[in-house]
Amino acid sequence: MLKIGDFSKLSRISIRMLRHYDEIGLLVPRSTDCQTNYRYYGEEQLPVAGRVTALKDMGFSLAAIIEILKNYEDPQALAEFLSVKQAELQVQSEETQLRLRLLDTAIKRLRKDDTAMNYNVNIKTMDQRHAASVRQVIPAYDQEGLLWGLLMGETGAMNLQMDEPCYSMAIFHDEGYEESDVDVEIQISVKGSYENTEHVVFKTEPPITIASTVIKGSYNQLAPANNAVAQWVKDNGYEFDGAVFWIYHVSPAQTQNPDELVTEICYPVKKK
Repeated sequence: MLKIGDFSKLSRISIRMLRHYDEIGLLVPRSTDCQTNYRYYGEEQLPVAGRVTALKDMGFSLAAIIEILKNYEDPQALAEFLSVKQAELQVQSEETQLRLRLLDTAIKRLRKDDTAMNYNVNIKTMDQRHAASVRQVIPAYDQEGLLWGLLMGETGAMNLQMDEPCYSMAIFHDEGYEESDVDVEIQISVKGSYENTEHVVFKTEPPITIASTVIKGSYNQLAPANNAVAQWVKDNGYEFDGAVFWIYHVSPAQTQNPDELVTEICYPVKKK
């Protein structure tokens, strides 16, 4: 039999941790002196201690190790535990690599432009949604209100039920900036079924991956915000995959103060 200090040296596990293992039932001493509370371990427990350390080094929690040791002599069960952990660590590794790449590109952007982080770009997926839509060629971008007037006028009696979250957005279908005659579509998220009207079409939009940034304040920030998204897409291995759109979190219909506007600039993207 080995005293806890000797077992600690041989197993390379601290006395404090051995006591903890005893308390949770992971590695229980062969005997404990009822008067002194001294713990004594058997030499045959050294391989078990080695298994515990090896499994900890692989990233298993102590609770998981307790379960694994119950099936340690079953190679198939053990292989299954290890395979699950391997898959988990692979996901964590990919997430870590993504975070490192995001940090690297953010640092590089800041070194080139100390205002680069004014517009933080995020990658996310918008879920499938049902939308009321109006799309027309209008004289200019600042005439978008014409489309909202059509939507509100033709659906006013329908008692539309807004979805949660309710996306109110404008999609710009032209390939580039146009001085006039711009192809714009507006959408608002709804739930339920409705009949199309003369100008309003109800349709289901598929899930979409976007790179986006949020601006608070006037639309004078659109140019630098667009540049920030474009640079982020280039630096992080994505490419554009559809028409740019804006989500109006706080729109001109809700406030007359441009400083209170909140707009999300969204670019559909895909990995290269």
